[in-house]
Amino acid sequence: MLPQRARHLAPGGRFVIELGVPDLRRLPPGQQGSVFRVEPGYIGLDTYDLLRQHIVSHHFRFDETRQARLFRSPHRYIWPAELDLMGQLAGFELESRHADWTNAPFTAESRSHVSVYRKEAGNQ
Repeated sequence: MLPQRARHLAPGGRFVIELGVPDLRRLPPGQQGSVFRVEPGYIGLDTYDLLRQHIVSHHFRFDETRQARLFRSPHRYIWPAELDLMGQLAGFELESRHADWTNAPFTAESRSHVSVYRKEAGNQ
């Protein structure tokens, strides 16, 4: 992902990415899923494969007859430290990281991050 971005940037150019941070602390040992939203006509459930760093979001929508439609959305999560290493290997340096687009501080409680990487001057 990052090496392809680096080819399109001049030295000093920037690459910005927003990613979610999975809240695995909510997942009790041995449990493979958690509900992330319940509202009338909708249930959202995430299932996790911790070894492969995969999440599948399951979206259940119910019509007035209580029939359900299911949509699944697979994702692979990348921890911020892993992304930083990938960036470093591609010739990027982390310039800043915030929890969101309002520049809130990124903390251990943050559910997402907006990271700005700068292409190092020596990398063509």
